[in-house]
Amino acid sequence: MRKKSAQYLKIVEWSEEDQCFVGRCPELMLGGVHGKNEQKVFAELCAVIDEWIKDAEKIGIDLPPGMSGKRYSGKFNLRVDKQLHERLAIEAFKQGKSLNAYCAEALENEVSR
Repeated sequence: MRKKSAQYLKIVEWSEEDQCFVGRCPELMLGGVHGKNEQKVFAELCAVIDEWIKDAEKIGIDLPPGMSGKRYSGKFNLRVDKQLHERLAIEAFKQGKSLNAYCAEALENEVSR
């Protein structure tokens, strides 16, 4: 039987701003754990998540569903104002792309920064 904490994302990244590794679990906490050693930060993050789950169960708080292993369809609806929709459609047309392809490429470029 796998641990309940296995359903939650555990992200450890280098922070240029803090000059250390930062570990976080987006589903459970905004903050995280910090340190100079990536493996130690991950281990501490895992321990914090286990403790978080134990405390929540003890006091009867429902935990959000985890995102680890979640499968995505590749589709989502995005609402924008009419003017932005028009500008995007015109720019896509000027580049010879569908609106979907243009927006997907723009989002990919933004996330890859």
